[in-house]
Amino acid sequence: METLIEFFSFKYPNIKYVVFGAVLLSISSAVVGCFTFIKKKSLVGDVISHAVLPGICISFMISGSKDPFLLIIGAFISGWISIIVMDAIIQNTKIKEDAATGLSLSVFFGIGILLMTYIQHSGNASQSGLDTFLFGKAAALVGKDLVAFSIIAFIVLITVFAFYKEFKLISFDPNFARVIGLPIKKLEMVLTSVTVLAVVTGIQAVGVVLMAAMLITPAAAARFWTNRLSKMILLASVFGAFSGVSGAYISYSAPSMPTGPWMVMILSIIALFSFFFAPRKGIVVRQWRRFSIRRQLLEENLLKAFYRIGENSGEHYSVVAVDDIRLIRNFSSAQLVKGLRKLKTHGYVKKTSQNWLLTKEGFEKGKRITRLHRLWELYLTKYLRIAPDHVHEDADTIEHVITPELEARLEKLLEYPTSDPHSSEIPK
Repeated sequence: METLIEFFSFKYPNIKYVVFGAVLLSISSAVVGCFTFIKKKSLVGDVISHAVLPGICISFMISGSKDPFLLIIGAFISGWISIIVMDAIIQNTKIKEDAATGLSLSVFFGIGILLMTYIQHSGNASQSGLDTFLFGKAAALVGKDLVAFSIIAFIVLITVFAFYKEFKLISFDPNFARVIGLPIKKLEMVLTSVTVLAVVTGIQAVGVVLMAAMLITPAAAARFWTNRLSKMILLASVFGAFSGVSGAYISYSAPSMPTGPWMVMILSIIALFSFFFAPRKGIVVRQWRRFSIRRQLLEENLLKAFYRIGENSGEHYSVVAVDDIRLIRNFSSAQLVKGLRKLKTHGYVKKTSQNWLLTKEGFEKGKRITRLHRLWELYLTKYLRIAPDHVHEDADTIEHVITPELEARLEKLLEYPTSDPHSSEIPK
């Protein structure tokens, strides 16, 4: 607890540098990453993060210093060249986009490793610590780094805010954007530039290897919680900022733990939680929804069978045997046990010693689902000209999703019919 209070009191300058630096790079990466994710260009971030290494090395070799502004300029140029090279390969050769992406990534990263190795063996005393760009070292951030991060993050966020509508349009529907006269190439150039800047910002903290995760993981996690881009950007920023603060705190409380990898680890945990438990798109939620729908279909089909048995016998409240239900529809034994138990729980049927009785509530529900089935069969034959012997399967599917409003419109359209295509009565 003392460590937690000490950390969030920010009484040591180094804590401020690491926390604010991690938060800034996380937010700027997450915001830009949302557009990259929507455009299905996630691997572009991986290419840029690996391709900036030659630029950092060349900038150091020319200037002889590790000034963050000079290194960022070199990284920016190198990252941009990698995108130009990748696009040139795709447009001028028969190489596919995925192969061009892998080619650009490996070639630029290989050149970066060669230059890094040359610098390490050059005897230049000031090269110490340059290798932290490979794996990152957020704990080594100083005031000058924070100033550089702040300026770049400000530029990235202001640019995204200024061109939000245009970026949104070219991300979702570039053809429409072209038709209405937007300068697609120029906007793509601006978006690519802020992507390169966002990647460059985080290199020193998490390294070239993990930077792609900072760009894409918050966006992927946020996508599971919303369909609106504005909310997605906000959520991705919150996820990124939380990972930055959490990673910095873990590194502070356990000095042997690196900040950058822990930031990625926290983001991965958030992403995994989103994949499984997000309200609408989570795997667990979707599986539960499918289970609920299957259970609803089973219950309604059973009630429809009860209603048909009552129609055939002329008495809807007489006892019904399981074999009678099987004569109407081929339910499995497990479906009958599970479905009848649920219907009993909901009060739609009652159990006698060996048989089942339909309650008033069950009768009304069975009547309605039968009514919807027959109305839809009539609609298919009357308006879509489908033969009566081919409409049962479609009606059996649609009957479960027809709302009362649609039911009323359907009845009016069919002029309040009394019988279906098979001359069976449509119950009122």
